[in-house]
Amino acid sequence: QSHLVESGGGSVQAGGSLRLSCRAFGVTYHYDCMGWHRQAPGKERERVGHINKGDSTTSYVDSVKGRFTISQEPDKNTVYLQMDSLKPEDTAMYYCAPGDLIDGKCLAFGYWGRGTQVTVSS
Repeated sequence: QSHLVESGGGSVQAGGSLRLSCRAFGVTYHYDCMGWHRQAPGKERERVGHINKGDSTTSYVDSVKGRFTISQEPDKNTVYLQMDSLKPEDTAMYYCAPGDLIDGKCLAFGYWGRGTQVTVSS
């Protein structure tokens, strides 16, 4: 049975860094891209960015551009989210999700891991 496991979250002070990992196990379905998403308490889940599986092209939301970097190691079925210059507003549960690439966006098709918590203190 396929599943996703996110790890690497933790508590850091503003300005600090964390590196999240997302490892896919037993995935047999096709997907174009892997997206990172986050959900803060009381807020809707929002897209952070994604990486195209085929050519490693990345895309980010404006709020994290220049601070977050997504990369992948296909032979390890792992995608990373390097987060630098963290801000308190980055505090959220972070999830990865495979998706279809449509009009430049990675649209998740419903497979989610349990997430990893990131807490940034001021």
